[in-house]
Amino acid sequence: MCPHEPAPETNGADAEMIPVDLGAAVKTNDGPKHGEKKGFYSRPSDFLSNTSNWKIIESTLREGEQFANAFFDLETKIKIAKALDEFGVDYIELTSPAASPESRAHCEAICKLGLKRSKILTHIRCHMDDARIAVETGVDGVDVVIGTSSFLRDHSHGKDMAWITKTAIEVIEFVKSKGIEIRFSSEDSFRSELVDLLSIYRTVDKIGVNRVGVADTVGCADPRQVYELVRTLRGVVSCDIECHFHNDTGCAIANAYAALEAGATHIDTSVLGIGERNGITPLGGLIARMMVADPEFVKGKYNLPMLREVENLVAEAVEIQVPFNNYITGFCAFTHKAGIHAKAILANPATYEILNPADFGMTRYVSIGHRLTGWNAVKSRVEQLNLVLNDDQIKDATAKIKELADVRTQTMEDVDQILRVYHTAVMEGKLKVGQPEVLDRLLEEHASRDVSPNGSAAKRPRTE
Repeated sequence: MCPHEPAPETNGADAEMIPVDLGAAVKTNDGPKHGEKKGFYSRPSDFLSNTSNWKIIESTLREGEQFANAFFDLETKIKIAKALDEFGVDYIELTSPAASPESRAHCEAICKLGLKRSKILTHIRCHMDDARIAVETGVDGVDVVIGTSSFLRDHSHGKDMAWITKTAIEVIEFVKSKGIEIRFSSEDSFRSELVDLLSIYRTVDKIGVNRVGVADTVGCADPRQVYELVRTLRGVVSCDIECHFHNDTGCAIANAYAALEAGATHIDTSVLGIGERNGITPLGGLIARMMVADPEFVKGKYNLPMLREVENLVAEAVEIQVPFNNYITGFCAFTHKAGIHAKAILANPATYEILNPADFGMTRYVSIGHRLTGWNAVKSRVEQLNLVLNDDQIKDATAKIKELADVRTQTMEDVDQILRVYHTAVMEGKLKVGQPEVLDRLLEEHASRDVSPNGSAAKRPRTE
């Protein structure tokens, strides 16, 4: 909570609420459903916004190769490419074939897979030698990049804007002559001079690039800066706009969304966000954000249940775990623990879920074996076990679960044992509400029967 002044004391006489008309946006005659955005924050879409019409350039096999742990052999790259194609990404971007003989061979092999949904791109320097190699691999398009900030012009390639413009024109016209897509991107766009950016983007747009690219190479941009630059660029060029955001300062997903609001058309992603340093906009994170903006567009375009398989495949390949709080697929993503949350979730999942786990082939989990649990969550488990207990009895059993959970967290098996012992005792007339000592004795007796003669715990059938 933010610091605030203490509220003045009141006897209630002056506590009448002042009515405020917020319009139709806050009318809630019906309960909310997953994907609905009711409330005062709803606003009309920007006329330039592409949040309901955008494409993914999936860069796990290019940017992702720059991740510290990454080493993809051809077999692994083919598995990832096929999985991304099945998920439905619009483009798959590959490492430059000029990087090494093996990179070229891999590029050519993936181009021959005959993927059904995804076009194949490769990412090269703005250099004719790279371009000549790239167009011979069978790719559907070439992504050309060169640094335009003073940092990169002075300390990387050492070229001025006149040389960059001349070379860009030469490379673009060469690639276009081969009948394949071409994108031109500045590198370190947000530390480049605006006049330099707009000048070169206008130049390449006039000679017919398919896309221009904006790259936050060091992750320094914030959503407002992104919106302003992309909105300005949208008024300068007629071609598509691709955006590439690094996540060094945690804004990659928000920046991607701001770019689409401002008129961008393509977003670069990688699975789990892997890439140079802290990586780039994660595929799953972008999908989560865009599901809120337009769920029908996302569900109609992408094979969402495939997301978990793609992430597990890449996580295994780079020897990392899918983070516990990962968007959509993390094991905590649809786990509910607090009592008031659990009660509401059981009544209407949209109360505490903006995303529906079923859309992704996932399931929600209500955790009940802890001190924060509520009796409504326990009641749901009682019903799942087909036990017959009234509300007072369930509340009594919940009190015992919370008491034991103050000592240690109770597993689902522990909770089920408490509920079954309680139910049996009630049915046999051995237990009434408000007899904690009797319940303790019954639980101890049950536990002693579950111990084998050699002192080890006897095996019990698993409960679902």
